[in-house]
Amino acid sequence: MNKIPVIIDCDPGHDDAVMLMLAVGSGRFDIKAITTSAGNQTQAKTLKNALKLKTLLNVDIPIYKGCDKPLFRDLIIADYVHGEMGMDGPILPEPEIKPESTSAIEAMAQILTESEENITLVPTGPLTNIATFLLAFPHLKSKIERISLMGGGGFRGNMTPTAEFNIYVDPEAASIVFHSGVPITMCGLDVTHKALVFQDDIERFRSAGNRTGVVIAELMDFFSIFYRRERPELEGGAALHDPCAIAWLIDPSMFQSKACHVDVELTGKLTTGTTVVDFFDVWKKTPNTEFVYDVDRQMYIDLIYNAILSLP
Repeated sequence: MNKIPVIIDCDPGHDDAVMLMLAVGSGRFDIKAITTSAGNQTQAKTLKNALKLKTLLNVDIPIYKGCDKPLFRDLIIADYVHGEMGMDGPILPEPEIKPESTSAIEAMAQILTESEENITLVPTGPLTNIATFLLAFPHLKSKIERISLMGGGGFRGNMTPTAEFNIYVDPEAASIVFHSGVPITMCGLDVTHKALVFQDDIERFRSAGNRTGVVIAELMDFFSIFYRRERPELEGGAALHDPCAIAWLIDPSMFQSKACHVDVELTGKLTTGTTVVDFFDVWKKTPNTEFVYDVDRQMYIDLIYNAILSLP
C-alpha cells in the first residue's frame, strides 16, 4: 500500500501527541515534515514538545519552527487544559536534537516544489502557518492534495458558544484557508466531542507493554482532568480532538460527514471565530469542505491502540 505524503502542522499539546503517535505508528504516512504552531502553548514550548516526541518515537522526521503569533492578533494559549509546558503529565527527557534552521513556511514551499506527487497538509492547531504559506506561495497551491484539519464546529464551540479554540485563536488565518480553493476536511468539535477517551481506554494504553503506551496513558491522565471538571456532559470522557484529522485519512469509513460550504466569522460581536457551516445548504454555494460530524468511537480507539503497539 502506497503511503500518503503529508506535512503535519501541530501545536503539541496532549492530543497533538496522540495524533503524531497515530500518524507514525499506523505506518500509513510518508511524513515529510512536522511544523509547529503556537496555540496550546507558546511557539517555544510547542516546538520543544515536538522535539521530545520525535525523540520518544525514534523517527527521522525534520521539525521546523513556525510563526510565533497569529496574523493580526495577540496569542491566546490553552495552558488551562495542557499545563505550563503544554504537554504536562509524563516526564520526558529534554531533547538533545534541534529543529531545522529553515522556517516552517520555507520548508513547506521547498517540499511541495520538489515533490513529484501532491501532498496533504494536516494542521491540528491554529492555521497561521498554513495561511502564511498560502499567501507567500500561491503558485504552489495546486501541489496540495487536501487539507485535513482539526478545528471549528458546526453546532458548538469551546471558546465562545459557537467558536472553537484553533479557529478563534487566528480567525483571519482560518478564513484564508477556507477561501483557498484547496479541498478541506474539517474535523471540528461536532465529531471530536464524540471521539472520547475513557479511563478504561487509558488503562488499555498503559498496558500496551511499551514506553509509548505508558506515555500516552500519562498524557491522558493529565488531559482528562480538565474534561472531567469542565465538560460533565461528556460523562467522564476526554475529547481526543487532533487524531481525528489523521484517522480520517487512514479510514474515512469510521466517520460520518457531509460536503458543505464553510466560512469563518471575523467581525461578529458575539461570534468571532465561528465556522459557519451551511449544513442545510441555505446559501446554495458550492461546498468547499467535507464536514465531519460523527465517528465510530470504538474503531477510533482501536486504531490508536494498534498504532501504539508498533511504537517504541
